[in-house]
Amino acid sequence: MFFILSKVLGFLTNPLIFIFGFLIASAWVKKAHLKKRFFWIAFSLLLFFSNDFIANEAMRAWETDATPYASINKVYDWGIVLTGVTLNDREPADRVYFHHGADRVTHTIQLYKKGIIKKIIISGGVGRVLTAGRPEADELASVMVMAGIPERDIVIERESDNTHENAANVKKLIPDETGEHCLLITSAFHMRRAGACFRKVGLDTDCFSSDFYTHPRQFTPDVLLIPRADAINLWQKLFKEWLGMVAYKFAGYI
Repeated sequence: MFFILSKVLGFLTNPLIFIFGFLIASAWVKKAHLKKRFFWIAFSLLLFFSNDFIANEAMRAWETDATPYASINKVYDWGIVLTGVTLNDREPADRVYFHHGADRVTHTIQLYKKGIIKKIIISGGVGRVLTAGRPEADELASVMVMAGIPERDIVIERESDNTHENAANVKKLIPDETGEHCLLITSAFHMRRAGACFRKVGLDTDCFSSDFYTHPRQFTPDVLLIPRADAINLWQKLFKEWLGMVAYKFAGYI
């Protein structure tokens, strides 16, 4: 139920839903002053949420910082990689299709080959509500094996449907470990919630953020003035993550 609710909330957090809602209200109501008010609210929201500079600044404030490899002065027994980065409904099904988050995999491969992590746990199930599919953990593992990581150094956890379950199920795999032996690898916008979930189950892991949605701060006209669809997508990511934090807090997951 929680998994289905998270998917529904993901849809409702799209700013375009609210913008079109006010546009529809503007066309529907009879009173002229309300028509005008709703139209300008929709127009103002569209300008705000499509502004690349504002969206980038909001996401920059939320994303956790990148960790330079040179600054890591310890070796971890486990690198814990969370899924949620593949498109497993694509055909032909003889390959792995990534969307934005492929960095979670490529950076994990780098961490392993640099000797920073000894073994890898990949945590995540199918990630789809209505249809079956191949667990994402299996897909990520296949890419890592192709990149030269031995199968014996990869542990797959394929039952989790959300971040709370990621943490709880990984904890069962390494019950005697303390967080200081584990490095958590996920997207920068997701790290705050993921880290809180792992701390809740007793794994106070170090964190390695990847998959950044932001770009360096710029003051050019195209960033400051030109509306961009990508900016709306950033806000949807943020709203979904903020709602997730609130929901997880009420559920006792963090």
